[in-house]
Amino acid sequence: MVTIVVARARNGVIGKGNALPWRLPEDLAHFKASTMGRAIVMGRKTFDSIGRALPGRRTIVITRDPGWSREGCERADSLAGAIALAASPAPGGTRYATDEVMVVGGAQVYREALGIADRIVATEIGQDFDGDAWFDAPDPARFVETSRSERVSSTGLPFAIVEYRRRS
Repeated sequence: MVTIVVARARNGVIGKGNALPWRLPEDLAHFKASTMGRAIVMGRKTFDSIGRALPGRRTIVITRDPGWSREGCERADSLAGAIALAASPAPGGTRYATDEVMVVGGAQVYREALGIADRIVATEIGQDFDGDAWFDAPDPARFVETSRSERVSSTGLPFAIVEYRRRS
């Protein structure tokens, strides 16, 4: 199963200057809980914005640079390669779930993953933000909303955790 995990503003913004344009601690906690023990796949720019492999997760970074290497990370040259890698046992005998891969950004990787994703777990922020990277709302002809939990952040920002499933 391929799951996209994304946080998006009401106007579709997901980033500005390779960073999140909002402060939403509850989303960071949700992201951690959703991805812990699983393989996460991201583009190199997204990895650079984080700056390290995330603990408790198998970090697979997509980059065309064959010499790219970072501690705690595996490299793939395509989304298909990253998904194949995530479905195999991790090196060193560390156990991670191989039945679901979590695609966590950025915009280019999300666009490619939309064609194959089975599920989208979106934090939908109830405010517009200025940005330079976007993720459109899921197409209702391809994805159906299966759950929604409306919340307000400790920062006062309204948001919802929404799950979408690919239509059969």
